[in-house]
Amino acid sequence: MSEKPHPFDLTGHVALVTGGNSGIGLAMADALAAAGASVCVWGTNAERNEAAARELEGHGGKLLAVRCDVGDEEQVAQAMERTVETFGRLDSCFANAGIGGAGSRFVDTELSEFRRVTRVDLDGAFLTLRAAARQMLAQGEGGSLVGTSSLAARQGQPRGQAYAASKGALVSMIKSIAIELARHGIRANAVLPGWVSTPLADPTLDSEAFHRKVLPRVPAGRWGEPGDFGSLAVYLASPASAYHTADALTVDGGYVNF
Repeated sequence: MSEKPHPFDLTGHVALVTGGNSGIGLAMADALAAAGASVCVWGTNAERNEAAARELEGHGGKLLAVRCDVGDEEQVAQAMERTVETFGRLDSCFANAGIGGAGSRFVDTELSEFRRVTRVDLDGAFLTLRAAARQMLAQGEGGSLVGTSSLAARQGQPRGQAYAASKGALVSMIKSIAIELARHGIRANAVLPGWVSTPLADPTLDSEAFHRKVLPRVPAGRWGEPGDFGSLAVYLASPASAYHTADALTVDGGYVNF
């Protein structure tokens, strides 16, 4: 009797992580590579891309780093073409790339600033997931699509309307993708991080006032860390999540329920 494969063994699996050169994205890419996957990292900073690839090399799998601005439709198409040319297929896609807003008051926010954020955080996720879905449909073997949202999708974020709007829309888009593509064996889920120590969030988390007011409201007693999302990425990429779709998974140390 043959032994069933381990559900979290990603040997032969190809994963794409946008914004995968730092923070949550890099932690996801690292965990996926450690589980045996071949991993492609997209990011706008070529030096950080290469540094991330070197960091992941120790796991022994095939790696690729591609410079790509996910808000540019042509760049996404070219990056996806290169990814598939290199690996021959795509099994999971983590649309994680994102930027923050300028922190301006709502009434002072220019339309150009609003669109600067939504261009990456919403349009970029759409372009990435669409390209990945097209490839998965062409393969005809299913797959996993994941979008990194935020608690800003569920809670009001003063001086962050563009970011909140993007992350809320991403959750709705993911659910719609999941329903439409389920019959093709493609599942789609969103991940909603809470307060996580990343290069994007640290300027806020390191504020003495913010630390004093917010950290006591986190039942886990600490800020999240990028590594808290690695095992979740492996689960969402793996066969273990085959029946898990159209969900929004909150990873916040209990913050939103306190």
